[in-house]
Amino acid sequence: MSHSITCTSLSFAWPDGTPVLDGLDVAFGPGRTGLVGVNGAGKSTLLKLIAGELTPSDGTVRTAGEVGHLPQNVTLDTSLRVDEVLGIAARRAALHAIEGGDAAEEHFEALGDDWDVEERALAALGELGLGRIGLDRTVGEVSGGESVLLRLAALLLRRPDVLLLDEPTNNLDLYARRRLYAAVADWPGVLVVVSHDRELLELVDQIADLRAGGVAWYGGNFSAYEEALATEQEAAERMVRVAESDLRRQKRELSEAHMKLARRKRYGQKMWDQKREPKIVMGARKRAAQESAGKHRILHEEKLAEARERLDEAVEAVRDDDEIRVDLPHTAVPPGREVLTLLDLRLAYGARVQGGLDLRGPERVALVGRNGAGKTTLLRTIAGELDPVAGEARAHVPLRFLPQRLDVLDDGLTVVENVARFAPHATGNRIRARLARFLFRGARADRRAATLSGGERFRATLAALMLAEPAPQLLMLDEPTNNLDMASVRQLTSALESYEGALVVASHDLPFLESIGITRWLLLDGELRETSAQELADPA
Repeated sequence: MSHSITCTSLSFAWPDGTPVLDGLDVAFGPGRTGLVGVNGAGKSTLLKLIAGELTPSDGTVRTAGEVGHLPQNVTLDTSLRVDEVLGIAARRAALHAIEGGDAAEEHFEALGDDWDVEERALAALGELGLGRIGLDRTVGEVSGGESVLLRLAALLLRRPDVLLLDEPTNNLDLYARRRLYAAVADWPGVLVVVSHDRELLELVDQIADLRAGGVAWYGGNFSAYEEALATEQEAAERMVRVAESDLRRQKRELSEAHMKLARRKRYGQKMWDQKREPKIVMGARKRAAQESAGKHRILHEEKLAEARERLDEAVEAVRDDDEIRVDLPHTAVPPGREVLTLLDLRLAYGARVQGGLDLRGPERVALVGRNGAGKTTLLRTIAGELDPVAGEARAHVPLRFLPQRLDVLDDGLTVVENVARFAPHATGNRIRARLARFLFRGARADRRAATLSGGERFRATLAALMLAEPAPQLLMLDEPTNNLDMASVRQLTSALESYEGALVVASHDLPFLESIGITRWLLLDGELRETSAQELADPA
């Protein structure tokens, strides 16, 4: 039996009643499928339902084969050892006991035939560039990107029949991404991947577009999908123009019909007044004219209604996905103004800034480096969340930090209430008006943070930071494109292009960094040093 996923009449709503999926029918067979859709469409929720991590409110999910799931936000117990994350701790302990001379039966039962368990585990780690961390370190000693790779290594060891990946390149450096691409390209079973990473989506066999509660299928990779979508949209826009022309014609014909009927009525009344024909003949003519006029009017009104319906259908086929509009007031930093000073800074886990580093005026700094280099640690130290081991980090202007894990929000509060925490003097109406620019309109602004998708959570966090008092003149972003769909990445790019303050952005997404006009590239690799986009593009 071939491995597959089948969802029938699948529905899901959050405990507060917010619907996510309603009667979805979809099936995934062998091969690599890219699952795309705007933020909030339900992509991550669908993967969690397939993985059995959520229970549908209605409908069924059937999977033929073992399922493995790499979630969007990987959270691991920091006290776990690497071998525990990989799921081999018991077999490894049994192997070591046997090698140590303990021939107890339970060790042989625990180990089974897996005598090369350590070699396979180290090979899996090596494939993903994690060979140096070994099997005995704890999760607390690895970076966010490395923890994602650890979960992926565990899945590669298990080799499930069905693999679900939700934004797997989040937090991965360029080297790790290339290893992930290779693993995806070689995957033999059913693979469903949600991602905004174009390079990864170029490796899939087909695209499933989750939109308006249904799935549209497109053969080929993401480039083929974009071409097909562009053709569809051109046809849809032509249909709108045709339907609009038809509607205008029907309105004109209905108006002309009313004028003709009015003239006939006036003529009939004149003949009646002048009594030129017998009364019975004129009455019969009047009744016939009224019947004819009524049928004529109804016919034109029906045609007009049909034209309006065709226009509505044509307009619905044209995509007009909302995009965030970020307004960043009072953030201008004059050229030459001192913004940030780092002096002989030594960070936890060993990274350092030798000597001094100054940020002046509205500079745009890209902070790059391999997973585990200490980029997040440096940003958290600048933000005052961590104390340096030595040295000093001093900001001279109001700053805000958008963290990688988006843990700024209180899950128990609504979006409006979360923003109000950062702007206690702003009125409720002002907060709601500004939230509308981040696509939280009406009841959406009253949703609890715990029910938000990854992209929605990003928008809510960004809104909270942007509406904070005082407005930030230094904005620090840690992997900001991780949870955004491509439309939102474009809009974030546009917003940051117009931002007049200083920027420090930690990201592995080189196209994004280049699109926001980076003026200075800093590489953290043990020490912080100047680099260039060209040097980074060739990681050899």
